[in-house]
Amino acid sequence: MLSPRETAAPACCGGPPSASCCGGGNASRTDFLLWGSLAVFVAGIALHFALPSAPHALHVFGHTCHELFMKSWWGLLAGIAAVAVIGRVPKELVAAALGRGGSLSGLLRAIGAGVLLDLCNHGILMVGMSLYKRGASPGQTLAFLIASPWNSLSLTLILAALIGWKWMLAFILLSMVVALVTGWITDRLVQSGQLPANPNSIDLPADFRFRPAIAEVARSLNPSWKNFLNLAREGFSGSKMVLRWVLFGFVLTGLIRAFVPIGVFQQYFGPSIAGLFLTLLATTVIEVCSEGSSPIAADLLTRAQAPGNAFVFLMAGAATDYTEIMSLRDTTRSWITALSLPFLTVPQVMLIGWLIQRG
Repeated sequence: MLSPRETAAPACCGGPPSASCCGGGNASRTDFLLWGSLAVFVAGIALHFALPSAPHALHVFGHTCHELFMKSWWGLLAGIAAVAVIGRVPKELVAAALGRGGSLSGLLRAIGAGVLLDLCNHGILMVGMSLYKRGASPGQTLAFLIASPWNSLSLTLILAALIGWKWMLAFILLSMVVALVTGWITDRLVQSGQLPANPNSIDLPADFRFRPAIAEVARSLNPSWKNFLNLAREGFSGSKMVLRWVLFGFVLTGLIRAFVPIGVFQQYFGPSIAGLFLTLLATTVIEVCSEGSSPIAADLLTRAQAPGNAFVFLMAGAATDYTEIMSLRDTTRSWITALSLPFLTVPQVMLIGWLIQRG
């Protein structure tokens, strides 16, 4: 069993924190994407308050930055906290909780964790990358991410209020099917050598016991200011590779909303094949946080009378999200693993959306 000091080390390298371990590059090298995106994002929030009568494009950009911050700050903080805690969890405990990688039970456990964990998609992304570093298989990681973004408990209840329990339950079950199929195919591709395996995976010792492992983690989380500060530092350090893409995505979303009229997309979201593909295009180009995806999907279902488009909007946003793809690339060090997310999920999502329309 690893000691608390050992479990606090980043799992991607199994040693002391370093930029070259997880983020690539020298530890002293400035992360211009992270700090540059943060600077522009903060400037956008400042614009929202300082220039209420600014030119339309600046006003929309500032309002978008403020809106994204207000909707996601809690999820980002919760994700950073979860990363810090997971960093103290031994790989053996993660392996025991998620089950054997490549197995059906392991995939079902990952999907269940994704559905039940009540975080926004940005917080979920941090947790998913941490699970990979602690040994989750590529299939489990993708299944967790696909099942998670809008399936948290709070957003599920919001969606039920907007579109009704029948459609909400149908969408959840269908999303779990997509997650299961994607995870299963991914793990089969890993077993055949077409996708790289997770180098962090381990074989669970025969004498492993849950209770002592959990007790050791609890001891490493003893409540003290010094420990809280250490956890905050570890959480931020472990989350930087995701935060850089989240902040970049926020800035890009603000620019798109400022200069691309949303009406151009909305008028083409009807219940047709063209509407499905245009929905896919829109949700790919416009990054919508999990809090924003539910009401937009509800409008597609109730106003455009296009339930298939609503499902595509909810699911394809996670499948094609560049923040997730780039975070997967940075974490797994593999473009083919990162691109397997959209390549494996989008065809399933489009097929299900088409079948819903026909039904």
